[in-house]
Amino acid sequence: MTPVIVTGTDTGIGKTVFSAGLTAALGATYWKPVQSGLEDETDSQIVARLSGRPILPEAWRLKLPASPHLSAEAAGVEIDDTTLTLPDTSGPLVVEGAGGLLVPLNRRATYLDVIARWRAPVILCARTALGTINHSLLSLATLRTRDVPVIGIAFIGAAEPEVEQTICDFGQVAHLGRLGLLDPLTPETLREEFAAIDTDRIRKAMTA
Repeated sequence: MTPVIVTGTDTGIGKTVFSAGLTAALGATYWKPVQSGLEDETDSQIVARLSGRPILPEAWRLKLPASPHLSAEAAGVEIDDTTLTLPDTSGPLVVEGAGGLLVPLNRRATYLDVIARWRAPVILCARTALGTINHSLLSLATLRTRDVPVIGIAFIGAAEPEVEQTICDFGQVAHLGRLGLLDPLTPETLREEFAAIDTDRIRKAMTA
């Protein structure tokens, strides 16, 4: 089964929560290749707590909460993007990127360069808040410049049907569903909310 890559239009939009829901729904293993920021609960720890599924160790763990290239430089190291290869797992694999597509990993390569090399299908997570049309369409256009296969777009936030449909129409992309903002955020509430996500389409893309 082909791994699936979860990326976003920006940082802090909820793609880690989406990744946790997807990991649980698929019965998958989760991998966050690069973690910037270690003071709070890491993305891997959040996904482990919410999904109850196996977590692979990060390839890079960097203390400073910043763009990966800046976080690495602050630690006196450089991320070697050529060493980031998709791990073999016995079942489905969910891989979460850092920030948006054009976040630099070093002074030469962005996350998009790695995703394009992996050739795995991508899910784009986007806010439903103001500004999402521009951010979403730019991200979709950027993925297509590198011939990255896109399964669809998943929205996070309050329902904005007209905005969501506009993005899907202009971006010529499938609407995978929407996650509302969960309070409390627990494995149970996430599982219930994630029922609205089109996991059948995602599974088909991973087995195509």
